Amino acid sequence: MSKTIFVVDGARTPFLKARNAPGPFSASDLAVAAGRALLARQRFAPGDLDEVILGCAAPSPDETNIGRVVSLRMNCGQKVPGWTVMRNCASGMQAIDSAIMNIQSGRSTLVMAGGVDALSRAPLLYSEAMTRWFAAFASARTLGQRAAQLMQFKLRYLAPVIGIMKGLTDPVIGQIMGQTAENIAFRFGIDRCQMDAYAVRSHQRVAAAQDGGRFEEIVPLVGADGEVYQADDGVRRDSSMDNLAKLRPFFDRKYGNVTAGNSSQITDGAAWLLLASQEAVDRYGLEPIARIVDSQWAALDPAQMGLGPVHSATPILQRHGLGLNDVDAWEINEAFAAQVLACIAAWKDDAYCREQLGLEGALGTLDENTLNVDGGAVALGHPVGASGARIVLHLIHVLQRHGGGRGIASICIGGGQGGAMMVEV
Repeated sequence: MSKTIFVVDGARTPFLKARNAPGPFSASDLAVAAGRALLARQRFAPGDLDEVILGCAAPSPDETNIGRVVSLRMNCGQKVPGWTVMRNCASGMQAIDSAIMNIQSGRSTLVMAGGVDALSRAPLLYSEAMTRWFAAFASARTLGQRAAQLMQFKLRYLAPVIGIMKGLTDPVIGQIMGQTAENIAFRFGIDRCQMDAYAVRSHQRVAAAQDGGRFEEIVPLVGADGEVYQADDGVRRDSSMDNLAKLRPFFDRKYGNVTAGNSSQITDGAAWLLLASQEAVDRYGLEPIARIVDSQWAALDPAQMGLGPVHSATPILQRHGLGLNDVDAWEINEAFAAQVLACIAAWKDDAYCREQLGLEGALGTLDENTLNVDGGAVALGHPVGASGARIVLHLIHVLQRHGGGRGIASICIGGGQGGAMMVEV
């Protein structure tokens, strides 16, 4: 990068698990709560920002450009542009990358970038048949015409279409994301036992991190009823191989191994980072916590989308002359336990690295002691728009805790893409 990109600070909300009903906070509520807390501790005013960029995969109809809504609600003022980006699971990472590009070009010097989603509030939709019936009934002009339309109504029209299920289904290949995890698990011979063991470890690591106070980036939420939400609430401290073995496969009920227990949770949450140029650091006397030194986007077969981190992180390693274990810490978003395990397997696979990555052979075996050391989305949840920002922010905190170093955050993206960022502390 031609200019140094500093991370000045960051914050996120607790990630709140969806529990079969709309959660207590809208997406903008979540982003505003984390954003106000973050801005309140800065040496500059909210109106000093050059822009606010927010990733969101599923904004509600009344918050379509949610980046602008949130910017105004955070009291950034009318003159600070606010805009929204969407790259499915990497929307929050895309917001950061968009901020980087604008700082690199000189158009901005101080940017607030992050991501949010309130997936518990994903809508229930009418079917196309019901919509067509409504249209025909509304077009009826006489009492007889309306009666005729009523006679054509069928109770099955009322069956709701679950919006989030449509959103998690790739329209090109017709597969829901969990089926793509099954695809790559089959490709690399990853079995149910391995998936469940990884899921248990994720819960154990999150629980240990909570007990050790290692989620310093979280700012509490306060509901309209006064209830305080201080921590991620999806972690299962009783998670075990025996408990997970009781769950049936969800996406391929006959032959599959991917269950709700070894998949990421449907969750609400927001995460922000403040990015600055050297000029902004000097102007406001800021104290950066990290630098973003590289980023990469990649694409692959949508049916293999979970391998996106392999395709996006590998070019960064090559550009910097690094091996897998020359990186001090890794965050790979845990869309599914099978997906993370498949990424590890792909890097070890000589044929895959040659044929798909253009390498001379296998890249090697990733030391899992450096991977998601405080757990991941299987236990924390995956608010799609926020996760890309969360993993970058938490990676910085991990590196700070270890006295500095270099880390890579990477994420798979529905539709067959991957994103990765390298940070240094």
